Amino acid sequence: MPTDKKGRRRVVISGAGFITPIGNDWAGVASSLREGRHGFERVEFFGNPNVPVKVAGTVKDFVVESMNWRDWKWPARYEIARETLRGLAPHGVYAICAIDQAAEHAGLARGALANDDATGLYCASAGSAMMLHGHLGQMDRTRGERGNPMGVVSSISGTLNFNLAAHYKITGSVCGFVSACASGSHALGYACDDIRLGRLNRAVVVAGEELNAETLLPFAAMRALSPQSDPNVASRPFDTARDGFVGAGGAVALILEDAETAAARGARALAEIAGWGQAADGHSVAMSHPEGRGLANAMKRALSDAGADAGEIDYINAHGTSTPVGDRAEALAIKTVFDTNKKQPRISSTKALTGHPLSLAGAMETAFCVLAMNEGFIPGNPHLVNTDPVCEGLDLPRETLNERPRLVLNNSSGFGGSNVCHVLRAVG
Repeated sequence: MPTDKKGRRRVVISGAGFITPIGNDWAGVASSLREGRHGFERVEFFGNPNVPVKVAGTVKDFVVESMNWRDWKWPARYEIARETLRGLAPHGVYAICAIDQAAEHAGLARGALANDDATGLYCASAGSAMMLHGHLGQMDRTRGERGNPMGVVSSISGTLNFNLAAHYKITGSVCGFVSACASGSHALGYACDDIRLGRLNRAVVVAGEELNAETLLPFAAMRALSPQSDPNVASRPFDTARDGFVGAGGAVALILEDAETAAARGARALAEIAGWGQAADGHSVAMSHPEGRGLANAMKRALSDAGADAGEIDYINAHGTSTPVGDRAEALAIKTVFDTNKKQPRISSTKALTGHPLSLAGAMETAFCVLAMNEGFIPGNPHLVNTDPVCEGLDLPRETLNERPRLVLNNSSGFGGSNVCHVLRAVG
């Protein structure tokens, strides 16, 4: 049985599915990342030009703005039955399309996930604020006399777990993660461990978020969002002029497998999850530790789990949301772990192109790393003009580099000081 340096079962990624602001499949995302092409558009919420949020990372080719599933539209290649739609939130549509795409990419036949006690499902989602608001509003208006029977399962934070487990007939395990912007990375880490420990042979990891007023505008009240109206300068991680993150929606799915299971069915391993780690800040309900203490510890633990030295990392996909405090803390955390007097990894934040999709971020950016490792390039920092002095000594290329990274670190951080990092190793 294939094992890693520590004698554990090796975990590989065999498929990826993308519904993102910069593309809805592998080829489209690869093109956007290579060319530094963002997925931002001008938006106006509530028909009110005075709302301070002007730009967002939108999902193209989907229409899911309505509370009524009968109004929704998605690409014709995906089939979603009416009985499934009744319990879904809008981002559940994204998630099903991403999983179907990932399963096909992994060479899994339709129905291969069903009734297999060795296959689990790991979801990340904050739920649907839009659906919850709508259903509670109906209850209030009718003084409790009416309610949607699917209101709970379509709106609360477990909506992906409930609906996708039933839709795909998952019998191995089903669980969901709600740790803000670290949720997708937590789902990936715990799925990896269940395969390492022999509890499962395969796991589907999916994360999704909606882009609508109910999801996004509460962050404007926190002054966390960029007020920029120009899509070309709204998201600029590590730049001195950064002024908040740009919201985004979508879903990404990854198929994880025990290396022996994948090999036995002739699947191609796209990358190995070599290790992961997590650590908490213990500092603030919303703001990062000013020196990135928890993130630094998470990076160290991920490297230790992978049996890798910091000097071996070729590329870091930074959390880099484009907020003044968060980017500074991450830069300091990286400096704590990586000796700036020695070989430096390349660093970029792909949120410069996608914006920040909250719970989706960690899973999406892991998939971006897998794609870049297989396509042979390192994404640049296309909106970086004046680098924050705190980044001095760090390697932040502006342009895409035609270099294949073989060992990659992906960072995620969330409210409450949740920090999660993954180390990915190229295969072949």
